[in-house]
Amino acid sequence: MRIPPYYRRPSWQRFFAGAAVGGAISWCIFLYIYGVWQEENTELLRIQQQKIIDLNEEKKIWQEEYKEMNKRNIEQLTVQKINIKITNWEKYKLDLLSVSETEDSVKDDISMMLAKDLETVYKSKDLLKKIIENKPIKINDKRYKLKVKEMVVYTNLSIQLEIQFE
Repeated sequence: MRIPPYYRRPSWQRFFAGAAVGGAISWCIFLYIYGVWQEENTELLRIQQQKIIDLNEEKKIWQEEYKEMNKRNIEQLTVQKINIKITNWEKYKLDLLSVSETEDSVKDDISMMLAKDLETVYKSKDLLKKIIENKPIKINDKRYKLKVKEMVVYTNLSIQLEIQFE
C-alpha cells in the first residue's frame, strides 16, 4: 500500500497551502478576538471588584450608623401604655364594674409613669408597688387591699394585682 502522490499535483498543493495559510490566519484571528474578549472581561471584573469594595464600605457605614441609632433609640424608650389587671376578683364575687373602676383608679394613681423612660420606671418599681399596695380600696362597703403579683416594665407597663380583704 502506498500513499498517493498528491504532492505532485498543483491543485492539491494549492489546497494544502491554502489550508495551512488559512489555519495560520484563523489562529491569528482567534488569538486577537480571544485577547480582546479577555481584556474586556478583565476590565469588567476589575470594575465589579471595585464596586463590591465600595458597596462593602458603604454597607459598613450604614450598619454602624444603624447600630448607633438603635442604641440611642433603646436609651430613649419610654412607657407608652399602662395595663392593670386584677386576677382573683371572682373569689370575692365582685362585679365587673367595681373591678374596672378599681383598675382605673390604680391606673390614675400611677399615670405619672407615662412617657417616662424605662430606666426611671424600673428604678422606681418599688415605689410603684408601695403606691398600689398602701392604698385601701372600698368596694360594696368592704375594704380591700391590693397586692402586686407581677409587674412587667417595658413600653407597656403591665401589672397584675390580687385583691385581698384588709
